[in-house]
Amino acid sequence: MSKEEKIYVGSGKKVKDYDLVNISICLDDKIKPYIYEYKGKKYINLTVAAKKEVDQYGKTHSVTINTFKPDEKKVESKPSQETNNTDDSDDLPF
Repeated sequence: MSKEEKIYVGSGKKVKDYDLVNISICLDDKIKPYIYEYKGKKYINLTVAAKKEVDQYGKTHSVTINTFKPDEKKVESKPSQETNNTDDSDDLPF
């Protein structure tokens, strides 16, 4: 299995000693094919990752498009467990 090339669409910077990162995303043509609609609203899946080193602009994080799609063949539904309980109990496990 080959790794897909990452599609960088932005970067971010950790805010002082807080546990938050401000990011900026470039909404250009390369991001549009990954926008999808769900229940009448538009979404895009992104991944925010810490950079190994702070870049020349002080950016500490990168933003890429998350292109993961589950393999339909590997997704299996679990068989339901049917109980043949003839007892009139409250179906408590104990």
